[in-house]
Amino acid sequence: MKNLFCVKDKVVIITGATGVLGTAMSEHFGEQGAKVVLLARKNEAGENLAEKIRKSGGEAIFLQSYVMDREILEKNYEQIMEKYGRIDVLINCAGGNMPGATIPPDKTIFDLNLDDFRTVVDLNLFGSIIPTMVFAKAMTLQKTGSIINISSESAIRPLTRVAGYGTAKAAITNFTKYMCGEMALKYGDGIRVNAIAPGFFLTEQNRTLLTNPDGSYTDRARLIIEHTPFKRFGAPEELVGTLQWLASDASKFVSGTLTVVDGGFDAFCL
Repeated sequence: MKNLFCVKDKVVIITGATGVLGTAMSEHFGEQGAKVVLLARKNEAGENLAEKIRKSGGEAIFLQSYVMDREILEKNYEQIMEKYGRIDVLINCAGGNMPGATIPPDKTIFDLNLDDFRTVVDLNLFGSIIPTMVFAKAMTLQKTGSIINISSESAIRPLTRVAGYGTAKAAITNFTKYMCGEMALKYGDGIRVNAIAPGFFLTEQNRTLLTNPDGSYTDRARLIIEHTPFKRFGAPEELVGTLQWLASDASKFVSGTLTVVDGGFDAFCL
């Protein structure tokens, strides 16, 4: 019987591959037999991750990249197509936040740093749009492919403080739904575009919001856990099952969706 969840030999691109979540995704797809292409800005971290995957028996290459630079991404595209000749899965994982794009309890909307806000929106929104425009070209030629965007809990409901990040992730969800129709209607039903909305996972971007310098939880972190039925933060490896489903033929008739992975946070109200 065919394993619908198999991703063996699929060419999987992961942007932001050296981040906490990106690393877990990269290692998982390497373990599953995919040909993993790691895209990130940090050369040493990227090479080390690729080597770790190869030592574990997987196949991975690292290409230094920047999701906001189309010229660099086009070069990455040529390198990938020269080596593999196809692109099966694109996971748009690159993103981040800045203090100036947040509104802490002692500030108001009028204190928002618009330059930082714009930078955060550009990175989290255009940092997925531009790679999609570049790498989806291969999928249109193949007539098959899966694009997976990383949205956020803050796209579903406006969480306090993260004004810029939430705005961008809400746009990512809308872009995902738009691209579902755009790709299917113009290039056929073999190309799917979906998103996942992770709940609260400790990453480098939110660590200062959720933990104190001594590692203990902040008041915000404790409030989040209070509103999470599972009573804990997520572990990065708890995202990969959903990703594998969306990357594989098991979700062949699934497109334009937002899958929430949050330990029940969005479904729960005190």
